[in-house]
Amino acid sequence: MVEYLGCGSITSVDRGTIDFKVTKFSSIRDIIIPFFEKYPLQSSKNRNFLSFCEVARLVDNKAHLTEKGLDPIRIIKNKTNKD
Repeated sequence: MVEYLGCGSITSVDRGTIDFKVTKFSSIRDIIIPFFEKYPLQSSKNRNFLSFCEVARLVDNKAHLTEKGLDPIRIIKNKTNKD
């Protein structure tokens, strides 16, 4: 994954599972989001991805730096991962 996408890191978790993490915002914005827009998730998790994109757009526009801007992010967060 790291080699294919050119970003992120992999760590072993347990029982043969791994975590793939991308923490650099520019990689999320420029690589991860376009990848999953091109190859959408074929499950209910796609709704979570769309919410993730909305939050990323807000962060990219610096909305997270104000209390007023954090409110929609909190609302989106509370709606995700309910599936």
